[in-house]
Amino acid sequence: MRPDPDAYADRPAPVLQMRTVWISDLHLGTPGCQALALLEFLREVECETLYLVGDIIDGWQLRRSWYWPQSHNDVVQKILRKARKGTRVVFVPGNHDEFARRYLDVNFGGVEVLEECMHTTADGRTLWVTHGDLYDGVVQCARWLALVGDVAYEFTLKVNRWFNSARARLGLPYWSLSRYLKLKVKRAVSYVGDFESALAREAHRRGADGVVCGHIHHAEMRSIDGVLYCNDGDWVESLTALVEHADGRLEILDRSRNARVPQTTVKRGLRKGRKTSAAAPEPVSLDGVI
Repeated sequence: MRPDPDAYADRPAPVLQMRTVWISDLHLGTPGCQALALLEFLREVECETLYLVGDIIDGWQLRRSWYWPQSHNDVVQKILRKARKGTRVVFVPGNHDEFARRYLDVNFGGVEVLEECMHTTADGRTLWVTHGDLYDGVVQCARWLALVGDVAYEFTLKVNRWFNSARARLGLPYWSLSRYLKLKVKRAVSYVGDFESALAREAHRRGADGVVCGHIHHAEMRSIDGVLYCNDGDWVESLTALVEHADGRLEILDRSRNARVPQTTVKRGLRKGRKTSAAAPEPVSLDGVI
């Protein structure tokens, strides 16, 4: 087994000291997963609690076609290593890794598996943590439509990988076609808005000050009718994480701005047994503080 990536790092990376980190929608097991950028982020950040807010492993895709490069294994190793070193790691399964819901309240290698949970920030706010798929009408009422949509989404990501390979050769930064379409298509915008409102209403019903979720691959932090809605985004198109500072301030970290991860090049190198490299994103300024 290959050693932890930290063991052979050329130099120590700058460390981001956070109280809490939320990441979701890694979709390990798919070519779209930005594993190299995620590894760099996990290597740089230190926190007391790490929440894995669903769709960490993409069981849907793995059932259709097996894909598991070494970089995806490295991500799992890195998370387990954080748990061994004292970070509390909480895994809240989503719809793509719903198989893990059979193991609720079980601890695997220091990783707690919970259906949902409440988090209390350093400044006393309570945040309900859930993946969000259970409040998605398409997933719950028309699973076949969700599966069809997943195939279409994977096709869009495949086009996006080829497109970004060409951009990388031209020295241009990463750009997400799927995220652009999501923000421009009227029906997609309406779906996102309905999803956000539904989660905010449920958080209010539960007596929480806010909600942290994933699922829709759209990083956002805003107040909805007095409830703080936080979506930590994803590591397929957004490359974002939600973090809590020591004083309780919440912030979205966006690692996509300088990312250059041509996934098609990485995949081709794996098939031919060659070593490949891709520049990981550099730290960017923090925004969206609440």
